Amino acid sequence: MARNLNFVSFTILLIVLLMASTEIMKTEAQTCSTFLDECGPDPFLGTNADCFNCCKYTYGSPPACKGLVEGSDKHCHCYQNP
Repeated sequence: MARNLNFVSFTILLIVLLMASTEIMKTEAQTCSTFLDECGPDPFLGTNADCFNCCKYTYGSPPACKGLVEGSDKHCHCYQNP
């Protein structure tokens, strides 16, 4: 039983290392993290989805890959790939 458990643990470790080395686990936050510009009215009263639609309409997609309503003053911030 212990031998099977060691084999399973070793196999899972190899899979995780393979995924990490080939960047399979790279998240959207890492790939779409460079600030592009602001979009829309100030303050932006819509949702993140509305913000992203504003970014796509204003700057195109690509380069815009994410839009987030951020800050206490509610600005729509557009992001692009680095």
